Amino acid sequence: MRAMTGQPAAAGSEGRRGAAAPRPGAAPGRPPLPGQPGRPDVFTFGETMVALRGSGPLKLGGTMNVSIAGAESNVAIGLARLGHDVRWAGAVGEDEAGQLVLRTLRAEGVGVSGASTDPGAPTGLLLFEPRLPEVTRVHYYRAGSAGSRIGADVIQRAFSAAPPRVLHLTGITPSLSTTARAAARFALQLARESGSLVCLDVNFRARLWTAEAAAEVLREWIPFVDVLIASDDELPLCLPGDGGGEGSSGGGEGSQGAEGATGGLRVEGAGAGMGAEGAGGGPARWASEQEEATTAGAGACGDAVPLPPQEAPGDPAATVAAQARLLLAQGVGEVVVKLGAEGATAFTHGGSLHRSAKPVRAVDAVGAGDAFVAGYLSALLDGEGPAGRLERAVTTGAFAVASPGDWEGAPTRAELGMLGAPPGTVVR
Repeated sequence: MRAMTGQPAAAGSEGRRGAAAPRPGAAPGRPPLPGQPGRPDVFTFGETMVALRGSGPLKLGGTMNVSIAGAESNVAIGLARLGHDVRWAGAVGEDEAGQLVLRTLRAEGVGVSGASTDPGAPTGLLLFEPRLPEVTRVHYYRAGSAGSRIGADVIQRAFSAAPPRVLHLTGITPSLSTTARAAARFALQLARESGSLVCLDVNFRARLWTAEAAAEVLREWIPFVDVLIASDDELPLCLPGDGGGEGSSGGGEGSQGAEGATGGLRVEGAGAGMGAEGAGGGPARWASEQEEATTAGAGACGDAVPLPPQEAPGDPAATVAAQARLLLAQGVGEVVVKLGAEGATAFTHGGSLHRSAKPVRAVDAVGAGDAFVAGYLSALLDGEGPAGRLERAVTTGAFAVASPGDWEGAPTRAELGMLGAPPGTVVR
């Protein structure tokens, strides 16, 4: 672990948005958190779908396991297992699939009283197709799904009932539809008014919208964000600039902006670049879902905007640091960069801190990025500093990559120390 390195506070960060200015008692380098009694720890919303996981190529048939999956609900489950009061809102169809979504979240201790049932649309579906030991194809069936039709009324009810300490958003929800985008924007406004801390995980999906469309929305959101979490190739989408970059390959099949987000079949490589040191389950390090995206998607992010003037040519770490400084200058309180097999780095106005990834035996990298976010927010809610937040985040990410499924391997608080046990340990 590298020590904190002193950096001057970014210019223009003071008083960036009135009600969201640093709260009394906030420690330097630590995003402020409201602490009023009765406020849930975290509120998040988005689309959660029924997930079918095949045993091999779909065209050959075989068996499938049934579960649920959704970036925001994955984070919610991870936080609930760590003992936090977390609420999830979304829309599901008036069908058995929707009941499975709500039943699973309730069973995991996630509050779903703000969720709604849409009788006019089905619950979304996604299929996981293992194709190679390190490559999984993901097929989305979400055209006109209930989850894509979430509206601002759901957000209003949630904040009226109890404003959360933390609002967690991802860049997936605004890609689903214009109504979902408006709901997310409304949530940001309510978070500002209620003093909730805002955490944004960029979670760019080139199959859902173009880099240009994502950049337009994310840059508008940046002034509201306290904690920004992104992979290194997603940072340019958030930087001030003149668009998502010409020739961006994010505009490939199905990348039609917000209206095309629910348009039929979507396929993403889910295993490329996962950082495993051997396809057969050898030692590996957790990797975020972004590193599992197709090469086209990664290129779209990386070429989205011109690199900032502070970059050092040929030095990726210096480029990331320069980009983080630009975002801090835009008013973000903390920038957390997920680096896959290399771990993660947090940048604050007080400096930067890196934490290496945890070595684990790789089983399934899908969902590791969401587990990382859950661990980071958990430690933040517990009042931990940057070192403690990164340590818990890489730990929960490692649990995810060592287990099959999007959220099934998320640890409880009592299990966090198990990664340090020597091989062959039996807990009796």
